[in-house]
Amino acid sequence: MFNKVLEARKRLRGNSNVTPVVTSHTLDGMVNANVFLKCENFQRVGAFKFRGAFNAMSQLSKEEKFRGVITYSSGNHAQAVALVGKLLGIKTTIVMPSNAPEIKRKATAGYGAEIIEYDPSVHQREEIAKVICEEKDFTLIPPFDQENIIAGQGTAALELLEETNHLDYLLVPCGGGGLLSGSAIAAKGRDSKCKVIGIEPEVADDAVKSFKTKVLHTVKNPPTIADGTRTSSLGKITFPLVLKYVDDMQTVTEQSIIDAVKFLFFRMKLVVEPSGALGIAALLSDAVKASGRIGVIISGGNVDSETMKFILNN
Repeated sequence: MFNKVLEARKRLRGNSNVTPVVTSHTLDGMVNANVFLKCENFQRVGAFKFRGAFNAMSQLSKEEKFRGVITYSSGNHAQAVALVGKLLGIKTTIVMPSNAPEIKRKATAGYGAEIIEYDPSVHQREEIAKVICEEKDFTLIPPFDQENIIAGQGTAALELLEETNHLDYLLVPCGGGGLLSGSAIAAKGRDSKCKVIGIEPEVADDAVKSFKTKVLHTVKNPPTIADGTRTSSLGKITFPLVLKYVDDMQTVTEQSIIDAVKFLFFRMKLVVEPSGALGIAALLSDAVKASGRIGVIISGGNVDSETMKFILNN
């Protein structure tokens, strides 16, 4: 799989942004370590998801591109698929929950995608996409559970490790496990001594339970502010990869996520969505006690005004 990450980096060169690595003396002093933030909030569409979507969709056959693609997503993957579709001339259809952040819905529509809304308390997005896929002969581009998606996501960690040369720890947000498994594959391939830790909201801890018990757990519609982590479980592909390559998993509270977003906003002048701040939440709340050189993947910055207003007032 590491070779797939290296191949993905070649495809992405000139198409994705090589996002900045940001440091802060204040943060270093607070956690007594050297922290390096890989800022995927500066990626195209404002999140790491562009990497996986481009890597997967650019490898489709001419016939598959002509027929079009479909996916399901609460926002960042939706935007990524929509933008890649626009860039490559591929028709895109997105199944989105009715409670998806408005900023993500508008951006997805702005890239030209057809949006099909559903009520997540009633319907399963996978089933809706499956029916449409069969009816219209689309190609499914899943949010995380596909090797080309995983390899693309891993390029963010690869870039971080190449710039920093060595990391003792790498902290990565976890939803469906695409970013986490890809990052872990990249980390172990580039620096085998780097310990990879996945971070998940306490109220959406399906991946942590799965990692600890080695049995796949699910959590339906978890009530977390980190909307990018509301996936019900790890995937058939990402689960074994997480077990193989990830060293540990930890959870963070909703308040610690809020505090992390506020810290990044006020002290580091970074706009980061709640899902993207999980690694910083883990460090600031001592959910992860790490030392030395610590890499943190800031996975995205697409936060709507109402959510940010709530966060800054709490």
